[in-house]
Amino acid sequence: MNEVKITVLMPVFNAAGYIADAIKSVLSQTFSDYEFLIINDGSTDGTAAIINSFDDNRIVVIDQDNKGVAAALNTGLAHARGTYIARFDADDICFPQRLEKQYEFLKANPEYIIVGAAVDYMDASGNYIFTYHPPYLTDDELRTMPYNICPFIHSAVMYKKDIVKAIGYNVHAHSFEDHLLWQKIHNSGKMFNLSEPLVKVRLNPTSFTMDERQRPAAFHNIKEKALKTGDINLEEGEKLLKLIRLQNSSNSKKVAYYNLLAKKFLWNNYQPRKARENIRKALRINFLDFHGHFLLIVSYLPQNLIANIYSRFGSSK
Repeated sequence: MNEVKITVLMPVFNAAGYIADAIKSVLSQTFSDYEFLIINDGSTDGTAAIINSFDDNRIVVIDQDNKGVAAALNTGLAHARGTYIARFDADDICFPQRLEKQYEFLKANPEYIIVGAAVDYMDASGNYIFTYHPPYLTDDELRTMPYNICPFIHSAVMYKKDIVKAIGYNVHAHSFEDHLLWQKIHNSGKMFNLSEPLVKVRLNPTSFTMDERQRPAAFHNIKEKALKTGDINLEEGEKLLKLIRLQNSSNSKKVAYYNLLAKKFLWNNYQPRKARENIRKALRINFLDFHGHFLLIVSYLPQNLIANIYSRFGSSK
């Protein structure tokens, strides 16, 4: 089959509530020489029917049994025809010039293997929360950043396919397969983050990755070892899965989701009333949640004191 310049690679699992908007945003790009490769990772809701409702020859669908995000991405890499891979998630939205701007950067700077971007975060309903500006933009900055900070927003990166395909996503690095991959490819070429938002990233409890501050110590120990060594084995991956599944109930995800929204309305877009609205939603689900009570207390502090707390204990994204 003929090559294309870009493969937009989107794994999907049970995203019927959002995938139509995600697909429309890709099909509305100003850049046209691409294929849209969707890996349906064993969805059991109406996802497949929604995908098939789009009549566009740029869309290529591969169905597989549910194997997880990393395995779905490796399937995509094996079938992608593009020189570059634009990662994308099924509940996010691309700005119209996303592909054009990242492609132009990589073509103009062939020594670079990956380019990320700033993103606008939105809630489950699509309401704007805040803009995340990567604190590390240039290659020099990215190489001096702490190893435990993920340098890119995964659904907003474009990278050279051959570099990543040769290494692949580690299927045992559950919830941080992208972070581990960046650790492994950083010696293959230069890296960059564009300061302009190119993707809207949706936070929602149905596909929510829990705030890692709420993960147990055992999770952090395994992840830290993996990032330091650049690898993780089957046994460690199974331990991670067990820890994740213990916190994978619908209520746990909703509590984590509302608490994260509250944090964003305290740290990143200071609106304490909105923060408290979300904290109270979390506490109505689990009144014994320590994080919710802590955030509720913090929400009544002066803004400068909240900023100081964030600078000492907060996260950069």
